Amino acid sequence: MQSISPWTATVQSDLENSMVLWEKKFRNYIFQLYNTGDSLWIVALWPNQGKMAFRAAFGLNSCFEITNLFDDDQTTVINLSTRIGKYEVTIDFPNDLSPILHYKTSFKADFPIMIPFWPRDILPLTEKGNVENTFGNIHTHQIGARSGLLYLSMTKPKTGSVFYFQNLGSMSSYCEATETSLAETVGGDWPEIGFRLPLTENKPLPADQDFILSDAYVLFSEQIMEDDIQVTHEFLNHLAEIYKLLPHPETEYHKWPEIAQKCQQDIYHNKGCWTQTNGFQYLNAYLCDYDTPAEIMVQLAMLVPLKEYMEWTGEKHPLFDDLQKGISAFYDPEIKTVNRWLPALQDKLDGSEEQKEKMVMDSWYLHHPLMNLARLALKGEKIAEKLLLDSIQFAIKVARHFDYEWPVFYKMDTLEVIKKETVPGQGGEHDVPGSYAHLMLLVYDLTKDELYLREAKKAVKKLTGRGFDIFYQANNTAFSAGALLDLYKITGKKMYLDLSYACLAGLFKNMQIWDCQYGFGKNYPNYFSLFPLNDAPYSAVYEEHEVYAKLREYMIKAEDVEILPALKILLPEFIKYALSRMSYYYPSKLPEDMLSDDVKTGEIQPKLWIPLEDLYTGWEKSGQVGQEVYGGGVAFGVVPRQYCKVNGEDFVVFSDYPIVGFRKVKSAITFRMLGSEEFCGNVKIIYPNKIPKNVKVTQNKKEIEFLFSDTSVLHYQVAGNSQVKIVW
Repeated sequence: MQSISPWTATVQSDLENSMVLWEKKFRNYIFQLYNTGDSLWIVALWPNQGKMAFRAAFGLNSCFEITNLFDDDQTTVINLSTRIGKYEVTIDFPNDLSPILHYKTSFKADFPIMIPFWPRDILPLTEKGNVENTFGNIHTHQIGARSGLLYLSMTKPKTGSVFYFQNLGSMSSYCEATETSLAETVGGDWPEIGFRLPLTENKPLPADQDFILSDAYVLFSEQIMEDDIQVTHEFLNHLAEIYKLLPHPETEYHKWPEIAQKCQQDIYHNKGCWTQTNGFQYLNAYLCDYDTPAEIMVQLAMLVPLKEYMEWTGEKHPLFDDLQKGISAFYDPEIKTVNRWLPALQDKLDGSEEQKEKMVMDSWYLHHPLMNLARLALKGEKIAEKLLLDSIQFAIKVARHFDYEWPVFYKMDTLEVIKKETVPGQGGEHDVPGSYAHLMLLVYDLTKDELYLREAKKAVKKLTGRGFDIFYQANNTAFSAGALLDLYKITGKKMYLDLSYACLAGLFKNMQIWDCQYGFGKNYPNYFSLFPLNDAPYSAVYEEHEVYAKLREYMIKAEDVEILPALKILLPEFIKYALSRMSYYYPSKLPEDMLSDDVKTGEIQPKLWIPLEDLYTGWEKSGQVGQEVYGGGVAFGVVPRQYCKVNGEDFVVFSDYPIVGFRKVKSAITFRMLGSEEFCGNVKIIYPNKIPKNVKVTQNKKEIEFLFSDTSVLHYQVAGNSQVKIVW
């Protein structure tokens, strides 16, 4: 028997001794409303008689009096009064085809109040017996400031599953008024689970103002999830279903070509970005960090997007040549691979972090520079190709030594394990087999040697059975998803596609699909932010850039694959909001009072177009880690992906959804917008001067009007999964 609190112990008997105030049957489920004194409950009954209760309102040590109950068969509104204040609860079922319950609760206090306690809002029930005898599996829940979701299966009594999503953005006004945070508010321990309103410690909730205290969407299913593949598939399906119902903030357009030029200039000319060793120039990882030796990943993190950007502009820049000249010095002939740290400077490592020891390698880090060398090699860069092919056998040796299950840290010269697990009992970096497979497939593309394909297949077997736990670091999990999609397309084996969905589920679990509008979160768009690690308290520019680029590529590669319809919603929407958000990593876009006064590495120069590593939502200041020079490639990566040049014309076409098949025939352009027809992307036709008068845009052969325009830009909203034609 499980231990429970007094606020749970009496609920079942309170419900059994209360009258049903309202009842509705919807999609084979029955929903009943109860007033048990200090709580207003919505009880959901499954077709098999399983039960779960949802606390729509809590009376704060006071009993409810229902002053009005209105029901027009579409929406139910309950007005309640207590000695402390007045409540309004709205209940509706927003999707006619799916069993989704939505309840929203507002409260107006009669006098300023402190809230030192608030119970969870979900309680499983039994037909007979005690709540503490129920049992269920919590598949995933909110961590930190990520989405306020909870996904569970109730197995005793055998009932079904629930996907619960609290739209945390609705409580922003509450948090602003009370200086509280919505991090870690959705979770709990069985059987007391769900959302708990943040408790007030410093400021009371003001009187005579309406505050939303809950805005919950609950999707019910009769299925009980049996394995990790089913859990992650249904997670994506359910998240997409709820996403359709959420309010979505407007996106912002940023002039990324101009940002790229500013970044290129600041990185090239600012001395705080550079260190010189043995006649070569190397980028610092962080602005004015001269103590840390040069890193191979930092140089390549800039070289690859810069190469893409130069191909787009058609212009060379000395920044690329300066960086490329120095990368060969990272090759260590003793171990026959490129090293993380410049071998000539390894004696400067201070041991302040686990990886800052001579010859210590973080498992994912070995593969990341090799991936970027492969990308450059595929673009014809011979220096990169030689370094890659000289190093790749070492990577294979390490993989085979650890049987494709890497520890966290090991010694490169001896392969001695320095740190085996991220957390005791939870294993190492679980997505490294996928990032290794991605590396192998890049080298396979380059060499056509079947050895690398075989290595990829061996590695991804280690991802089986991990479900959400595949996720260790966001960009590596995205690489894993891409590699698995590639393997599916090569082999036709569904297991690879299923595993790619598990990777994507891990990514979406680690996103913030709500709009934080309190504290410093008011200063920048943060909807659909991505966190780089499972426990990271902030979003990070470089990881977001790489995930954005990889998920866009995933969409394009999956054009001829019957992927989950949910992904046709979630992937392009993430991309769209990433483009709206990522420019706010540049401190020049932020008010200076939200920049950290205490910087871990280097220093912050707010006017420079070099991004912060870290953005926080809520009350914490950003830039605590530092101004990340190697993250400066984000603009170089965005421009060639989102802006299409038109041969022989002086205008460009921007789209924040992925597009394919962009081609010009005479005075017409055609392309296909990917995604779901249920959502829209933004398309801009950008002219250097004035807009010509004869521009015509059609979507699926029907002319559409521009949403708005200025002197040089036409802006359209275009539905996903549509054929677009621009004629002039």
